[in-house]
Amino acid sequence: MALVSYWAVISARFRSLLQYRSAALAGLVTQIVWGIIRVMIFQAFYSSTTTGQPMSGRDVETYIWLGQAFLAALPWNIDTDLRSLIRSGGIGYELVRPVDLHTYWMSRALAWRTAPMLMRSIPLLVFAFIVMGMAPPATVAAGAAFMISMCAAIVLSSAITTFLNVTMLWTITGDGITQLTFGLVLIFSGMLVPLPLFPDWSQPLINAMPFRGLVDTPYRLYLGHIPASDLPQHLAHQLFWILAFVVAGRIALSRALRRVVVQGG
Repeated sequence: MALVSYWAVISARFRSLLQYRSAALAGLVTQIVWGIIRVMIFQAFYSSTTTGQPMSGRDVETYIWLGQAFLAALPWNIDTDLRSLIRSGGIGYELVRPVDLHTYWMSRALAWRTAPMLMRSIPLLVFAFIVMGMAPPATVAAGAAFMISMCAAIVLSSAITTFLNVTMLWTITGDGITQLTFGLVLIFSGMLVPLPLFPDWSQPLINAMPFRGLVDTPYRLYLGHIPASDLPQHLAHQLFWILAFVVAGRIALSRALRRVVVQGG
């Protein structure tokens, strides 16, 4: 019965987010423009150097378009509806729901990270394949590994988002933690620069962090840079950090609820 309740939350939240078609269209156009700009920047970089690079120019372009297509799945920010509830005192209604609060918030996060992404990713990928010459998966196995890893990336993103939402019970606004997370995700996931292009000395640290599981891992599986046979160990890395953020979120939520003060009430 509990699972049915959480699935109902995901389904209802997902359907409500599908109503924001104008925002999705605006985001789609913006992401296409930024994708073209970033492709041009890397084309200039590759045309101006004779030094061997760990990724070919075409692979980098495909990496960029994947990043633009699945941008909305990243944990950039906090749930604005929950922030409003915390600021107004409406969070009191959340506390009396007959469900586990952390699981409930994570269910909301799952819908929030998938609905806008789907509305933007499908037309953007069609554009990238037809107009920009985006490469298909290296092999059928690479495509399957990409999809499995991408599902794990969305769950990881939702776990991080839920943890950020919990921190609002401590900070109320959540602006500081959001700005910090934005920078960490942008740099260390591979969204700004593909991680293989980072210096060799930084690779062990970057590979140990959770953020590569959001972008770099699934995208390099797609490209075939990570063999599909290596999927289990990379999936284990993603699952480890999902569990870590869920546990951290639950601990933080448990402690916050002991001292929570309902604003406005």
